[in-house]
Amino acid sequence: MSRKKDMEASDCVTFEGFTVVPMKVTENSDCLHYLYIKDHSAREISVHKPKDRTLFVLNVPPYCDEQHITEMFEHIDKIQRVYIHNSPSTGLPHEHTKNFFSSVPVIEGYKVAYIVFKAKDAVSRAKKLPYNKPLIMHKKGGHPITSGLSKWINEYKEDSTVDTNKLQSEIDEYMKEYDDRIQQEIEKAKAMDGVADEDGWVTVTRYGKNKAAPRTEAHEKALTKKERKRRKDKELMNFYSFQIKESKKEHIANLRRKFEEDKQRIALMKASRKFRPY
Repeated sequence: MSRKKDMEASDCVTFEGFTVVPMKVTENSDCLHYLYIKDHSAREISVHKPKDRTLFVLNVPPYCDEQHITEMFEHIDKIQRVYIHNSPSTGLPHEHTKNFFSSVPVIEGYKVAYIVFKAKDAVSRAKKLPYNKPLIMHKKGGHPITSGLSKWINEYKEDSTVDTNKLQSEIDEYMKEYDDRIQQEIEKAKAMDGVADEDGWVTVTRYGKNKAAPRTEAHEKALTKKERKRRKDKELMNFYSFQIKESKKEHIANLRRKFEEDKQRIALMKASRKFRPY
């Protein structure tokens, strides 16, 4: 009770609905970093992030992880779970299920966090954190911070020692998933071969329906020639504007040529009908 009264008696600073909470990396640090916290409110109902027990935290530095956030806010109440995202989200963060070929993007730069407390009144108490008492990210005996040369050494050790068995297993799993996906696409293409879809388009594939008669190169050429002839027969005439102009020019030229031919024919007919007594 005394801790709660001290927090309520201290002054807190708010900015556009967020409570400004200063933090320091260590107790002896002179530089301050500021977090912006508020209660989590979203239209979508999330089982993992209940509105009445979830605290939304902005401007989380890159060197701060889930354990650091837990150590900074655990004095308010017991924390059930901490979620870190690249941007605000109502869902769960993507899990890294693969070590070598992960499709989950790495969160870089500043991020956001969701702190789920066990008690419902913990969020309201967190919003009253004093501005003059910075939170300490790394306390003595707490979760260590790797930075600078030590961070590079750890990353080098992790990257230089590769478990070949795990790597081969992950490659085999990836190739199996790829082969299954290609096989599904082939089966789908075979099913759609010669069948019009909703828009009237017909999918023409290189996979034949009859497995006993594989297509040879000559067969492929014959089918290509047949398909080209079919497209040429069904080609729309005078569809484009330049085709309309060309057809008009050709029609006018044909009319003029026919007019000249008719004039010559009439002249010959008149000449043949003249009276010639001798």
